[in-house]
Amino acid sequence: MKQIFLVIFGLMISPFAMLQAAERPNVIFILADDLGIGNVGCYGSDNHKTPNIDKLAASGTRYTQAFTAALCGPSRALIMTGRYAFRNGSTNQDACMKMPIAELRLAQTFKSAGYTTSAIGKWGQLPGEPNEAGFDDYLRFNGSGFYWSNSKSKGGAYRVNGKELKLGAKEYMPDLMHDQAVGFIRKNQAKPFFLYYSMVHVHGEIQPTPDSSPNSKDLYNDNILYLDKLVGKLVAELDSLKLREKTLIIFMGDNGTAKGQDKTSTIGGRHVSGVKGTMLECGGLVPMITSWPGKTPAGKVSADMVDSTDFLPTFADLIGAKLPEKVVFDGNSMASQLQGGEGKKRQYVFNQLASMWYVRNAGWKLNQLGELYDMSGAPFTEKLVASDSPDASAKNARTSLASVLAQLNPAGGIRDTGDGTGRHASKAVKKPVPPSPKKNPK
Repeated sequence: MKQIFLVIFGLMISPFAMLQAAERPNVIFILADDLGIGNVGCYGSDNHKTPNIDKLAASGTRYTQAFTAALCGPSRALIMTGRYAFRNGSTNQDACMKMPIAELRLAQTFKSAGYTTSAIGKWGQLPGEPNEAGFDDYLRFNGSGFYWSNSKSKGGAYRVNGKELKLGAKEYMPDLMHDQAVGFIRKNQAKPFFLYYSMVHVHGEIQPTPDSSPNSKDLYNDNILYLDKLVGKLVAELDSLKLREKTLIIFMGDNGTAKGQDKTSTIGGRHVSGVKGTMLECGGLVPMITSWPGKTPAGKVSADMVDSTDFLPTFADLIGAKLPEKVVFDGNSMASQLQGGEGKKRQYVFNQLASMWYVRNAGWKLNQLGELYDMSGAPFTEKLVASDSPDASAKNARTSLASVLAQLNPAGGIRDTGDGTGRHASKAVKKPVPPSPKKNPK
């Protein structure tokens, strides 16, 4: 009997896989803005309590070696494309908005497998509109830290499924996002769904939450508590709809803690190395939790290395979708590990921001300058190793990691045209990213 494949949006999936939709999980991907490991209770935070996130971790697996890009746009590009920045051009905040929208394959992959899709939250750092990228339902806004209509940096405008709206004087954007998410889940509870939930908290400008006392002395902590509260409310909604055991939840930070907030984001009395926007460890090392009752091992702490390009191939495996064969994807499927198996474990992660990059394995890090770091003290310290060090372990690590960088060849891909920081350029000096298809590795 010949096997027939349906081709949707350039992706192939068999009718058999389509028929098995009821056996595949709903997927909710929660991305918390500027939330580092020092902000989460179950990661050992000294000053912040997150009981609902901790409960989520207790019901599933908490990862200690999960990495993504150190800024929100490049981080989201990795998740949406499964490809490194030198392949799709997402090296800085401005460049992310100019990369081809066809690179955003995440929602299209779910749609090819018969899923209904929704994107809720920050979108302005990505090209086009969510519906153009395969999302059936969306609530989106530009920028970050969008809470109240009186924000100094936000005009209060947002968009829901093509309709332009204005945030009311007493409306709180995180609550509107939660309501949109719950409405989507209730509407689609009888069929498989994918929810990409890009939360507001805890990006600046930090403002009072609806739960903040009038004389609150710690609005940042108030925001972490409200983020945690919303996670708990979402899980409770799944429980009430009897969807919890049918739903895989992935929770992670989009990059490290923002500068200035890191002072209170200590673990065991120690400051972590690096903040958002840096190539130090905790610029890109983020909290990550997976929970699918009955499938993910409960209460497990995993040191398996995770690169945020891994999500796309992982989801494709879990839902029975097939990714295009003529495109290079950098992710490694974690579908087996996620469900308690051994699988094929990742041996290294690659991280890039602008023209800075590094490759890191379990004990060492090598950057674009050829600097080797001993990471045995991470996430608190990282020690530069002299280039002429006679240490055999250091020599072997340098050779091994240099081989990985040579194979990836980031310098031979799409080059960064920003100011070198990875951040948004000012309007006066903003440079467009030139098209360079010949330099873009397939």
